[in-house]
Amino acid sequence: MKKGIQILLFLTFGFLSAQENAVQSVYFKFDKFDLDANQINTIVATIKSAGFSQFETIQLYGYCDDRGSEEYNTKLSEKRVTTVQKILVSNGISLNKIFICEGKGRVSLDKDTVKNLEKTRYQNRRVDILFIKKRIFTFFPENPKAGDLIVLDKVTFDMGSSILSLKAKKELDRILVLLGKHKSLQFEIKGHVCCTSSKYSDAIDEETQNRNLSLNRAKNVFAYLRSKGISPYRMSFKGYGNQFPLGKGDALDRRVELLIIKS
Repeated sequence: MKKGIQILLFLTFGFLSAQENAVQSVYFKFDKFDLDANQINTIVATIKSAGFSQFETIQLYGYCDDRGSEEYNTKLSEKRVTTVQKILVSNGISLNKIFICEGKGRVSLDKDTVKNLEKTRYQNRRVDILFIKKRIFTFFPENPKAGDLIVLDKVTFDMGSSILSLKAKKELDRILVLLGKHKSLQFEIKGHVCCTSSKYSDAIDEETQNRNLSLNRAKNVFAYLRSKGISPYRMSFKGYGNQFPLGKGDALDRRVELLIIKS
């Protein structure tokens, strides 16, 4: 490995291990949306590093320099994001881990005030890869951040059921107030089950007789919050079956969680 790359990777690893969340940028040639080998290597080395496991989600934001039309640069920045997304996925990152892929278009600047125009333009032709570290709460934090996982230990279900209990609805009503205070918050509702054979990844929902109990639990929370005025565009839902037991008893494994995607 070349010395320059070694130094860059050292700085990258140090940055990742020292920060709660971390940003890595990769840079593109003028009017291009493919990456050279060195830039690809920095991405791959980061996601293969020992410290990478601490990060729960990834967000991608693409940019262009100031040349060209706004419409053209928006499309180019989106293509750059797609390039980075494909590199991540081809190296083992699940699409479910990449929550935001957004092309921001061109970065405007005043050419008369910029000392090194070419360097500045090069730095603007980039994709920022934001790595979000997981923080786990059993309560709704005062200032929720992207990557926060909120375990709703009062929103639990009867065995084999996805129906919300009165107790669960009361807890969701309390959370509704908090969601109203954080109107820009976007989140995923994660459903879970307990007590299934290792032969299966999910349990049977008694109401539907389908093996999608964790999905239905998350879906019913989604529907309840939506019925109370929370925009569906702020929420998504997914069933995770029996993949993530808490080890604190069966009741707490029959739960839902909120994963903050964007604060």
